[in-house]
Amino acid sequence: MPKAAVMSGQGAAVALRFGRLAVMGVVAALILIAGVWASWGTAQYVMLTKGRESGTVAVTRCDGELCGGPFTGDGPAVRRGDVVIEDSVAVEQGRTYAVVVKPGSDEAVRSGPAGVLYAWVPLGGALLLASVVVAGGLRRPRAGWVLAGAGAALLTAAFVAV
Repeated sequence: MPKAAVMSGQGAAVALRFGRLAVMGVVAALILIAGVWASWGTAQYVMLTKGRESGTVAVTRCDGELCGGPFTGDGPAVRRGDVVIEDSVAVEQGRTYAVVVKPGSDEAVRSGPAGVLYAWVPLGGALLLASVVVAGGLRRPRAGWVLAGAGAALLTAAFVAV
């Protein structure tokens, strides 16, 4: 076999390996960015509470995807009637929850440790999904296990807290 053919074969293998690593790295990064993006929509209200209206909501009704009830503010807040909160496994009719009201609306999100963990659940799922891409596509099993462990720990903590 000519020496030029061997060199071009090795060059192609290196190029394919680099291409696989680049594509899988971009896919893993996009999955993690999407997880942060999905989580931040709620987490920003729960984590950055300074200047936001906070208090409790006593859930009196649930219909479809929303639950609602009277809001009681923590401080000298604007008098507010009912607020709505997303109906999920974390909300039950007849219970009272600590919430933060989204500015300019009557929509509330859970606050406190349970609210923070629940807000980051999409990131936990993204960590689990990215762990498969990192371990298989990038051939980095240790890093994949670390991502999977972090995702599982986040989801478990959210489940226990809620």
